[in-house]
Amino acid sequence: MSKAGASLSVRPTAASDGVVPPADALLRAFNDLRDELVSTLMYMLGNLEDAQDAAQEAFLKCWRAQEGVPEIQNLRAWIFRVGLNTAKDYQRSAWNRRSRPLMGEAVMLTDSSTAPIVSLEEKESMDRLRKAILTLRAEEKEVFLLRQNGDLTYEQIAEIRNSPVGTVKTQMRSALQKLRKVLA
Repeated sequence: MSKAGASLSVRPTAASDGVVPPADALLRAFNDLRDELVSTLMYMLGNLEDAQDAAQEAFLKCWRAQEGVPEIQNLRAWIFRVGLNTAKDYQRSAWNRRSRPLMGEAVMLTDSSTAPIVSLEEKESMDRLRKAILTLRAEEKEVFLLRQNGDLTYEQIAEIRNSPVGTVKTQMRSALQKLRKVLA
């Protein structure tokens, strides 16, 4: 994903009984949400390179724990939790504490299926949204990004963050009110 340029696109192999092996399920899930995870981690860590490194480290952590994949009820939420915990480890690390500012275009990764030409109006709207997101408190930003980029439910976010669902909903409501105010 980052320095090593490793691609996680591996062709899954179905077992003869039709059950997908844990390694294949993990690869498929990680490939499906990699861009969303990196985008979310970028807001937390402040730059694309650290976000890609954290996502790669999260994949390695998940890979090492792949024998437990069949017992995981929501693989997407689990991968996001591992990614967020890895990003928090990066933030606490003295080596990685050098947070660099977000740079314009690279702030949010776009879906690989979108057209390369984006209208000027859409670009301006995205720039305004990016700047507005940066004004949120850390916990509001995390909840907002997990809900919007990660497409996780409030219950999944609460589980990831080890906090009550009500707290997550309050933080999301606060984030949305602030974003509406900044974008109005």
